[in-house]
Amino acid sequence: MDLKDVGAIYPFQGSEVVMVIIGLVFWIGWHVLQTRHESAEIEADMAADRTGEETRKAIDRN
Repeated sequence: MDLKDVGAIYPFQGSEVVMVIIGLVFWIGWHVLQTRHESAEIEADMAADRTGEETRKAIDRN
């Protein structure tokens, strides 16, 4: 018996390239969004530190 006579041996056969492209777009998009989020968070931390808010919170916790 030859495998070419059996037919598709796994689902979505032939769509590997499309799936890789979708995966790469998702992966790059996630990194872009994550970088933007982290940059905004760091900027907020830096702004809070410049105003002394974080320092006052740290002192009040002790």
